Amino acid sequence: MSGFFNQIKQGVNSAARMVASSYVFSLKTLLLLKDLAVGGTTAENIPVRLREAFEELGATYIKLGQFIASAPSLFPQEIVTEMQKCLDSVRPLPFSEIQKTLKKELGRDYMSLFQSIDPVPMASASIAQVHSAVTKDGLDVVIKVQRPDIESALGADLNLLYLASKLFEIFVPGLNRSGLSEMVGMFQSSILEEIDFEKEAANIEEFETYLLGSGETRARVPKVYKDLSTRKILTMERFYGAPITDEISLRKYTSDPSKTLSDALEIWFSTLSKSGFFHADVHAGNLMILRDGSVGFIDFGIVGRISSKVWDGLMIFLEGLALNRTDRIASGLVRMDGTAQGVDEKKLAADLEKVFGQMSKMVLDIQMGELEAFDEQKMNAILFEFRDISNRNGLKIPKEFGLLIKQILYFDRYIKSFAPELDLIRDREKFIR
Repeated sequence: MSGFFNQIKQGVNSAARMVASSYVFSLKTLLLLKDLAVGGTTAENIPVRLREAFEELGATYIKLGQFIASAPSLFPQEIVTEMQKCLDSVRPLPFSEIQKTLKKELGRDYMSLFQSIDPVPMASASIAQVHSAVTKDGLDVVIKVQRPDIESALGADLNLLYLASKLFEIFVPGLNRSGLSEMVGMFQSSILEEIDFEKEAANIEEFETYLLGSGETRARVPKVYKDLSTRKILTMERFYGAPITDEISLRKYTSDPSKTLSDALEIWFSTLSKSGFFHADVHAGNLMILRDGSVGFIDFGIVGRISSKVWDGLMIFLEGLALNRTDRIASGLVRMDGTAQGVDEKKLAADLEKVFGQMSKMVLDIQMGELEAFDEQKMNAILFEFRDISNRNGLKIPKEFGLLIKQILYFDRYIKSFAPELDLIRDREKFIR
């Protein structure tokens, strides 16, 4: 019976969410008309009002705004530019709201499990809020707490977005070949995985299993406290250290920054080559240099898994990038798609020439020390062009390809900060044990 009432509640919440979304978008439309009445232009104000609506509607739409900002080949430039302002940092919830989730997930006497929980969050994002705490046994931990009702809101929003994308593909000329609904589907599966903290806990433990099994002591992941975790709460060991790009702290914790970075890259590459599993979000905030000099990998909400064929194709692709040969780039892409048949590699290589030149320039600029050359928007634009060209030539590039290339360029940028003598693309074999 409780399941029946939960379904009714979920249906009511979904309906209410759709009404709220309609209200916000209607309000922004009225504001657009007002802008036009006082002499403004609708074209100029649509991106601003759309971004405001996304921010008001919260998690799903903030993430969608970021997705739009990363997909310039699918959306108008003015909207892409405005959506770059959609930051995944929102006003913290009152601790009383966080306590409600803690009580629901861990029990009404949850405070018996802790000596203390800091009511001031360490971080606050659209999906979760993070608080530091001390367990009853005196262990320093961080508690990642999902925002209340985020799951039902996401469910309603994502269903609506997917339906809208299918309708657009039916009724808007040209969109039926754009893969818009496929992209929304990818966005949907990605964000739903991000709110399942049990999956994130399993990802952490999978990485740890590899480290332990290979006798790796140069890196660590935070211990997950399963008895203090649920699908909506993740309690982990608190790491003390600094982002791996913090030069002052890096030199405080290690006498050889170049080796520390090389170790981090070797561990990441080895995990990928031997198990097909990889941390897919190694930006500076998720890689730490710990007080004992080891590397800390944190935040496993986004991970990837690849087959041996994708790995082989990636190596050929990187060889082409290192040697400035589009024929090897094309061969690598063909190898990644195990279902590809009869692809004209010469034509594919010719089609890739322009976009390959853009990627080569970015890599070269990074290797010349111009660290700001790694621009997320430009990188995403390049990856979408790769995807479009591949599709036109009968290839289907695995979604993990884009994640892999981004992580490799992240590492390349870190290396150039402290170890300019290293060349990740050219010397990739050195990092694979």
